[in-house]
Amino acid sequence: MSTPSENQVRQAYQLAQERYAAMGVDTQKALDTLQGVAISLHCWQGDDVGGFENPGGELGGGLAATGNYPGKARSADELRRDLDVVYSLLPGSHRLNLHAIYAETGGRRVERNDLLPEHFAAWKDWARANGHGVDFNPTCFSHPKAADGFTLSHRDPAIRQFWVDHCIACRRIGAYFGSELGTPAVTNIWVPDGYKDTPADRTTPRRLLCESLDAILAEKIDPALNLDAVEPKLFGIGSESYVSGSMEFYTAYTISRGILLTLDAGHFHPTETIADKISSLLLFLDQLLLHVSRGVRWDSDHVVTYTDDLQAIAQEIVRASALGRVHIGLDYFDASINRIAAWTIGARNTLRALLQALLEPGDLLVQLEADGDYSQRLALMEELKVMPANAVWDYYCLQQGVPVGMAFMERIKDYEQKELIHR
Repeated sequence: MSTPSENQVRQAYQLAQERYAAMGVDTQKALDTLQGVAISLHCWQGDDVGGFENPGGELGGGLAATGNYPGKARSADELRRDLDVVYSLLPGSHRLNLHAIYAETGGRRVERNDLLPEHFAAWKDWARANGHGVDFNPTCFSHPKAADGFTLSHRDPAIRQFWVDHCIACRRIGAYFGSELGTPAVTNIWVPDGYKDTPADRTTPRRLLCESLDAILAEKIDPALNLDAVEPKLFGIGSESYVSGSMEFYTAYTISRGILLTLDAGHFHPTETIADKISSLLLFLDQLLLHVSRGVRWDSDHVVTYTDDLQAIAQEIVRASALGRVHIGLDYFDASINRIAAWTIGARNTLRALLQALLEPGDLLVQLEADGDYSQRLALMEELKVMPANAVWDYYCLQQGVPVGMAFMERIKDYEQKELIHR
């Protein structure tokens, strides 16, 4: 498939630059801003959320990875090699989002509540060598002590304590990454706790969850090393009628405890977008964690595509001048297509949406709105949808030394033939 030449890219960019300048938009300033945005790539796309704790074990917690495309990473070394390819296809410098089940324990069985920073030393060395910050997650699923659908809100104190201890261990591992890499880890807690059918007692699980979270957060950790986040969900498989960690619960909890709230684009009603929530929540919270995903009729974690919802999320962040307050990560897993392509397509779309938002004449739009000139505001918003943002994106890729257009797929197919089909 043909891709534009370097000369074509530069010519198209020059024309786009002039078009945007006529609207008062500095395209180079937009690119400089975008270069400072680090997307946190989710490690679990590369191996279908398997991890290395129990190879071949079943995925639990209402999660499901569908498809059997060849090339699934079978070890941490393979996963890191695959990630290296993805990072080489993305403009800018980006992070890694790592789950606890990706510990490397030298073949020994280490329970999750006994995990230590040393079990992630190889990840730290790799991240440092490649300039990646690392974010972290307790893994409160795919475990016998989570088999009945409850963890931090479990009625059995012993099981509840196990998960509290696991999350405490994970906060310390997050701080380890923050200390070693010089950038704070965002350690995000998500639990699958909930009921399939209508419960008689909605209060007790939430009270227990609150007590568990307070116990987890009791140890003060320097926010320069670790930032704590909690992640709500509307429903899941096996928790269709009730989720302990609802949006209302976690919103109140994060505001009262001064930690981050996580917004996952797939964790709400199919007709609900998270874009409108961002400006409201940022009035009361210092920072947010965003998981960019795509649900299709449910939280199905499809590869992020360039949808209206994605663009609305990017616009809301940029219009609120919140790029420095919103931590952006990806969260989906697709085993039906090349996993590296899935990573790359979703990440490039997320960056492209942020660029298009940065190319808006924000001051002009706000002034039109303040003046009550809603007709011109609407006309300008519609015009911006067909402005040559993609020419600016292609130039950015060229500047950053990564493939322009569909050329990234050529590299992925080459890697597939050399590496992935042999797994």
